[in-house]
Amino acid sequence: MANTPSAKKAARKIEQRTAINKARRSRIRSFLRQVEEAIASGDQSAAQNALKVAQPELMRGASKGVMHKNTASRKISRLAQRVKALA
Repeated sequence: MANTPSAKKAARKIEQRTAINKARRSRIRSFLRQVEEAIASGDQSAAQNALKVAQPELMRGASKGVMHKNTASRKISRLAQRVKALA
C-alpha cells in the first residue's frame, strides 16, 4: 500500500490510466472481430468497410501507447492481405 501522498496520487493515476487503456484495447478488439467476421462470411465489401473503420482505431491505439506501432501495422497488413484474397 502506498504511504506517501505522492505514491497515493500515482496509484490513483495508474488506476485511471489502466481503465482507459482497458477500454481502448477492448474497443480495438471489437473492431478487429468485426473484420474477422466479415472475412469469415466471405463478404468482400463488408470486410473492406470493416477494415476501413478498424484501421484508424488500430493506429490510434498505437499512438496512445496501448499497443506498439509495428504491431498495429502488422495487424492491418495481415488483415488487408486476407480481405484482398477474398476477391
